[in-house]
Amino acid sequence: MRTGYVAIVGRPNVGKSTLLNHIVGQKISITSSRAQTTRHRVTGILTTSASQLVFVDTPGFQNQHVNALNRAMNRSVKRSLEAVDVVLFVIEAGHFDERDAIVLELLPVDKPVFLVINKIDRLADKAHLLPFMEKIATKFSFAAIIPVSAEKNLQLDQLVKAVEPALPEGEPLFGEDEITERSERFLASELVREKLFRLLGDEIPYSTAVEIEQFRMEGGMRRIHALILVDKPNQKAIVIGKGGEKLKAIATQARRDMEKLFDGKVFLEVWVKVKSGWSDDERVIKSLGYEEG
Repeated sequence: MRTGYVAIVGRPNVGKSTLLNHIVGQKISITSSRAQTTRHRVTGILTTSASQLVFVDTPGFQNQHVNALNRAMNRSVKRSLEAVDVVLFVIEAGHFDERDAIVLELLPVDKPVFLVINKIDRLADKAHLLPFMEKIATKFSFAAIIPVSAEKNLQLDQLVKAVEPALPEGEPLFGEDEITERSERFLASELVREKLFRLLGDEIPYSTAVEIEQFRMEGGMRRIHALILVDKPNQKAIVIGKGGEKLKAIATQARRDMEKLFDGKVFLEVWVKVKSGWSDDERVIKSLGYEEG
């Protein structure tokens, strides 16, 4: 049996979270069209007959913003690279720019690094894929180069089979049915935040967070109280929407996803609070768990 940790790294918006979710077969890392939706280190566990792979989905490495939130996320990426056995470096098919190059410089030379070329289904001319692979292959000594489409589930099995031999021998660290080591409380906050980005798009700025104030079981039902933090009063009005319609839609969609993930009934209440400058306040960042892992 082989068991080990596998970091998934790359610049924002290359599909790292989608890759993790489709490999594991459950939504445990949130996704949206907004770059850098993932802020925390999220683990996904896949157990096969031959191995247990503990994938670590990291935030997209950010070099454009320098507030406390982004510094904490970049530290998370660097720590993950130090603590894992294998690295998946994810890029987008046909695209490689200075943002990818910055992440490339962080890759360890003492661990197997697999280049995962994602979104191959979006290439207009598939004949461009091989020359692109050959070009990127000259930039680093990769253990293997594997083109995939996470969204379409193309070649994900081949990716797993390629990684398995690179893992160290060892007994499983988690139960066969476990898919993440993250708590339900954490997953609930992430699902609310995902709906914020998906339903509000560019209307709401990046400096929005979700804090779970209460999470308790009442019989077979989970009662969850979530607090959405925004930076300015006008942002609060945007999140609530006319007659509370936006906030209701956010809560409804988040609750449905929670019930699917937790396999049980959920009672969800959501509030919005203005907390100016929270994303550049180290104390708030730590209270929200961005120094974890």
